[in-house]
Amino acid sequence: MNENLFASFITPTMMGVPIVVLIVILPTLLFPSPSRLIANRLISTQQWMISLILKQMMIIHSPKGRTWSLMLISLIMFIGTTNLLGLLPHSFTPTTQLSMNLGMAIPLWAGAVILGFRHKTKASLAHFLPQGTPIPLIPMLVVIETISLFIQPMALAVRLTANITAGHLLMHLIGSATLALMSISPTTALITFIVLILLTILEFAVALIQAYVFTLLVSLYLHDNA
Repeated sequence: MNENLFASFITPTMMGVPIVVLIVILPTLLFPSPSRLIANRLISTQQWMISLILKQMMIIHSPKGRTWSLMLISLIMFIGTTNLLGLLPHSFTPTTQLSMNLGMAIPLWAGAVILGFRHKTKASLAHFLPQGTPIPLIPMLVVIETISLFIQPMALAVRLTANITAGHLLMHLIGSATLALMSISPTTALITFIVLILLTILEFAVALIQAYVFTLLVSLYLHDNA
């Protein structure tokens, strides 16, 4: 009960050296490349899900935007598997770190925006000033649209960090309450344990949904600029 509530969010180290790089690489082991002519059920299911998600995200994009398909599918697979692995006991979830999420969001957002200014300069500049804006409001709207543009990667990173962190904290609190109530009121502890199981199932869904939302928003930013 004396364990620090935020201990699970501290970057793990081995002999004083952070091992977060090894943890980030770990999810790639869950998606092996098929070495046989006929893939097994696991790889076939993975390939079917990847093609289904890719088809749904790429249907709105132009041929230039579809060149990002490999990057986007790699992104959703990485975030999804990292979130799921973080639900295992005594594990570390890299996506609870705002710095890592910003490291994913900023380059992808910047790439989409630069692509837009390079190939659709007039359309990209038109986003800063909606059509029919009264002349006195033009300076204010340009400032507001500029701020909203630069807030996009921060919103991406904060949304993912907040949702994953909140779920882990809630599971930790309910789990600690269950252990404390076992010796006081077994009936209440059983009810709390059932709530914990339901919350864990919900967190599995949240882990996948947040990966999809993050990738979908990047895809929409790309659609607006490519």
